[in-house]
Amino acid sequence: MQLSANLSWLYRHLDWNERFEAAAADGFQGAEILLPYDHSPAWYASQLQAAKLELTLINTPIGEGAGRLGWAAVPNAQPQFHEAFDRARAVAQATGCRRIHVMAGYVSGLEQESCLSTLLNNLEHALALAEADDLVLTLEALNRSDMVGYFYHLPEQAIAVLKHFNAPRLRLQFDYYHCVKESLDVPASVAACAPWIGYVQIAGADGRYEPDLTQHGLLEGLSALPTLGYDSWLGCEYQPRGLPSEGLSWCQPLRDRGVLDTARRHNDAAASFQTAGR
Repeated sequence: MQLSANLSWLYRHLDWNERFEAAAADGFQGAEILLPYDHSPAWYASQLQAAKLELTLINTPIGEGAGRLGWAAVPNAQPQFHEAFDRARAVAQATGCRRIHVMAGYVSGLEQESCLSTLLNNLEHALALAEADDLVLTLEALNRSDMVGYFYHLPEQAIAVLKHFNAPRLRLQFDYYHCVKESLDVPASVAACAPWIGYVQIAGADGRYEPDLTQHGLLEGLSALPTLGYDSWLGCEYQPRGLPSEGLSWCQPLRDRGVLDTARRHNDAAASFQTAGR
């Protein structure tokens, strides 16, 4: 695995036009951007190319009100979802990013069967486009403490949707942070979710700072990933206590175990299909 810097979280102290080079200087070869829509797709592509960074993940755009956490599962909002997904596709096409996290949305108080039907219809639409664009779509369960009202909060709820499609281009985005916040047994959850995992992220549960691998079974859960068939990016989606470079020692136990590598990847998304749907 390799570390991918979430530019939206790690480098908040810098202007956006400085974050790419800062991540590269800190040794990152991959980068995530939550919502890369404040500039043109070409601008992001230029910044990534200059810093020699691979864009490993983006989210679909979010809105306000009912769409503040995305649109995919929000009934009667198919036009908003289609527009949002097309914007994400434009960024992916310009930058070479091969993964898009499809944000399901805030559905508190809405009829769940209607939300599920809407989500399935929207994903069917998105998967057809993902096939044409050679993209992988991810679904992520977000904990109830931080993301009140989100459509799913447990990995198995997202996996139920994945099973409906059983499509290699639709995978689980597994975030250790959200699992710990939901008081899940991390090593057991990783093992159960492994056949569906297409992307992994991490943060410390206490304050969403750098993770402490001695807690919550994190070291065991991360170390198991290669043996479970996952050998891709580990997204660093946390807010550093100080400068990002000063807190990167948290991952040294993973390097000591040979879980992290430093070789530059090529065509990573294509490689991910080798383990998809195991």
